[in-house]
Amino acid sequence: MKTQRIPIATQQAVMRCLRDKLAQANLKLGRNYPEPKLVYHQRGTSAGTAWLETYEIRLNPVLLMENEQEFIDEVVPHELAHLLVWKTFGRVSPHGKEWKWMMEDVLGVPARRTHRFELGSVRTNTFPYRCKCQQHQLTVRRHNRVVRGEAVYRCRQCGEPLMSE
Repeated sequence: MKTQRIPIATQQAVMRCLRDKLAQANLKLGRNYPEPKLVYHQRGTSAGTAWLETYEIRLNPVLLMENEQEFIDEVVPHELAHLLVWKTFGRVSPHGKEWKWMMEDVLGVPARRTHRFELGSVRTNTFPYRCKCQQHQLTVRRHNRVVRGEAVYRCRQCGEPLMSE
């Protein structure tokens, strides 16, 4: 898959946000955490991921280009908060009280666990599954895990196992 090219102005806006939020956190926490590595290699429907051991943030270039300002304002601090929580508290729940505190009290950003971006351009083939109350769309990865007998997925509403249509 060819990587989407990110304009320099957009990359600079991402770095400006990252550096501003990092400086804000360092000031409030009385620390001097280093700047994490930033790469644009995230694929699929995830907007970004924080890689703790390598102290790296991976961002989805497609979702960034489609939702530029909202992406920068939400996703960059979200992933930075994961790294800062790891540096400050060690391994804790990914979106637990420490992360929520880091997002809201330290970085000054609403603590939302998931983004609300349109996913049509990044969603791959899905497979229809059904429970007692509705139809679901499973990703290729989840579908293959069901086919291999490695997983059973349940409806969050009725609790019934999902069955392939």
